[in-house]
Formats: sequence, structure tokens, C-alpha cells
Amino acid sequence: MDQLTELVKKLESAFSGRLVSVVLYGSAASGTHHDKLADLNVLCVVKEITPKELADGEPVLKWWREKGHPSPLLMSEEEVHNSADSFPIEFRDMKEHRKVLSGVDVIADVHVDTKYHRVQVEHELRAKLFRLRQQGAQVLSDPQKLLSLCVDSVATFCVLGRHALLAAGLEAKHDRRAVVRQLALALKLDMSPFETLLDIREDKPGDPGDPGELFARYLQCIRGLVEFVDRLEGQI
Repeated sequence: MDQLTELVKKLESAFSGRLVSVVLYGSAASGTHHDKLADLNVLCVVKEITPKELADGEPVLKWWREKGHPSPLLMSEEEVHNSADSFPIEFRDMKEHRKVLSGVDVIADVHVDTKYHRVQVEHELRAKLFRLRQQGAQVLSDPQKLLSLCVDSVATFCVLGRHALLAAGLEAKHDRRAVVRQLALALKLDMSPFETLLDIREDKPGDPGDPGELFARYLQCIRGLVEFVDRLEGQI
């Protein structure tokens, strides 16, 4: 976590007395950060965001991205307290698992409405399913590119699968494979395509079989997940 320490120092220097809080959230803050490809998700809160703050923060954000991490989520104090209904997935992750790296705990008093959470989960699942199908249609004749497309997307669908379980009122694990097993039980669906793609992502030995067939089964799993979340409407 030396890079996180350095990030905080750079942010404190860049924003001086304007920095309110730096928060690590998600799997890295939950103690389950074992995947070498997992993201370090960071929330950076400043008193206000003007072009000056963007200019001052640009070198730090560029440095962090060059280290291979997603750009920190930059928000003002006001936005933190008024955005939970627009970004309930992100704020629910922050509520459940976070580590304050600098400043105050700005998330402690944030409320996440379960209704908005379910809607965003369904929206994100549908949007990413549509995108996956669109991209898959462009590389169906190239097995390697099709397989790479599936592997690159599986972590995102595991995150959304976890939030689907939370939307259903279930206690969801953070580990991706545990989430997949929970989904198999909740959806009563064969989720082995997810397991296969996680194996590939983690460089585990094994034969994934025909990428076209795997893609088709993977889409079926995701459609089942969408239908599961859709059925939750009116139950919350």
C-alpha cells in the first residue's frame, strides 16, 4: 500500500487546505484485495471543485493512472451529501467497506436508499449486457478476441452480481468466487462460465473450451441475473 501513502501525500500537497478527505473503498478496504488485477478505488473530497482544483489535481491523477489504477473519484463536500441517490452502488460500497486515508469520514452520515440501489443495479446490468453483445458481435469470428472480451468483463459482472444479491436483501460475500457460488444458488442457474473466465483471468491452468460456446453460456448467465434483479421490483 506504499502507493496509497504516496497518493495521499501528493493530494495533500496539491490541494493544501482544501482537501477534506481521502477514502479507500471496495475490496481493497475490505481485506479481500488478493486479485493482482483488482482496482484500488479512491474517493477524494475537496471543499469545492472549480477549474483551479482540476488543474491542481491533474498531475496527481495522471501519475495515479500511469501506475495502472482507476482515477480517483473527485467530489466536493456538497456532492458527497447529495449524490447517493444517483450513485447508490458506489456509495453502498463505500458504506460497507472503507478506510479513511486522510481527513474526516465523509461517508458516515450518507444514506443510501435501497430503491435507488436496485434501479441502478438493473440499469448497469442491462447497459453492460447490451454493450457486451454489441462488442461480441464484432469479434465472433475471432475466438481469441471474443475470449478476451469475456475475460475483461467478468470482474465487472461479479461486482454487479454482488450488488444484485444485496438488492435482494441477501448477505453477499466480497470474494468473486464466493459471489458466483451465491448467485448460482439464488438464481438456480449454472454459473460455471463465470468460474471459467475467472480461472483465465487468474492464469489458472485448464481448457476453457470453444470461446463461442462459452460466450453464449456467459450471456445466458447475465440474462438470468438481469431477470433476477428485475423481479425484485415492488418487493423492496
